[in-house]
Amino acid sequence: MADREPRDVESPPPTNENLIEITISSGGRSYPITLHRDDTITDLSFAVEHVLRIPVAYQKFLVPKLGLQKSPFKDPKLPAAQLVGKKITLVGTTASGVASLAEASASAFEALEKRKAALLHQRRHQPKAFTTPASTTVERVYTFMAIRPLPNLPRPERSQAFLERLKADPGIVAAMRQHKFRVGLLTEMDPLSYTEATHEGTTRILGLNRNRGEVIELRLRTDAYDGYRDYKTIRNTLCHELAHNIHSDHDRKFWDLCHEIEREVARADWRKNGHTVGGPDLAEVYEPSEEVAYDHGGWTGGEFVLGGGGDNGGPALTRREIIAKATEERMKKMNNDGMGGGKSRGAGEGSSS
Repeated sequence: MADREPRDVESPPPTNENLIEITISSGGRSYPITLHRDDTITDLSFAVEHVLRIPVAYQKFLVPKLGLQKSPFKDPKLPAAQLVGKKITLVGTTASGVASLAEASASAFEALEKRKAALLHQRRHQPKAFTTPASTTVERVYTFMAIRPLPNLPRPERSQAFLERLKADPGIVAAMRQHKFRVGLLTEMDPLSYTEATHEGTTRILGLNRNRGEVIELRLRTDAYDGYRDYKTIRNTLCHELAHNIHSDHDRKFWDLCHEIEREVARADWRKNGHTVGGPDLAEVYEPSEEVAYDHGGWTGGEFVLGGGGDNGGPALTRREIIAKATEERMKKMNNDGMGGGKSRGAGEGSSS
């Protein structure tokens, strides 16, 4: 518990009237946490660490009207009594999960380094007639290593095509090259897993960036799974999540980078439609806004499993398995190109992952 003024040693022990109970929701289960009436949100955080084995640094509380609360708290002395009766959702990673994530991150980084070394080796040993253009090599490095829809949702091939369109979008391609972004996996999120309805309204998370680009999830579908959301809205969400590759929090630096990426994507649309940079001011086709909260910031920790929440679609693949499989497929395709068995692909014609 947080430090407080010591109580008189002769004072009577706490009674039921001095205790409060706060319910924490996590992973589909509810956990009652008992505190003293004088305790604060900092004491609550320590109690959650003790009960659920989730370190304080990896806790995020979603509190109605108060929004996202995480350590260090803006108001560390906020009375815990003010949280009684509120539906508090905890997002966090256990200590064992943090260790598992560190191992997965190291493996993903090792796979990326091996892939870069293999590309460099291939370029050095290719005949000149089949030398890969520098621009194509850059796009193979600064791209999405793997793309997968959720296999347990209806018609995953439609989501696959949607994700491929985002990957090949000229503005997204240009922004990833400009900022040297690499993303391990681009996938969709299950809308029901990230939609919460309360008496205060419905909250929808539009995107998530896990561990600065290991996985980016996008809300492609409507809540009823019977349609897809507007393409440009989803693309703006992707711009937002790419900015989390650099900045986890929604501070001024984050928003400056986010708007820079959005302007680059809008400029690519302007050129694609046959206009030139000397045309109307870019502000006429792009208006940056910070009013929409796409997410709660960069996501740190946790293990992602593709289709892990579904009831069908075959066995789930972990992020590690997906990236390893995608790397193997890319190496096979690049080796086939280098042997003269096929044409060298230009920009935007890369293999689908």
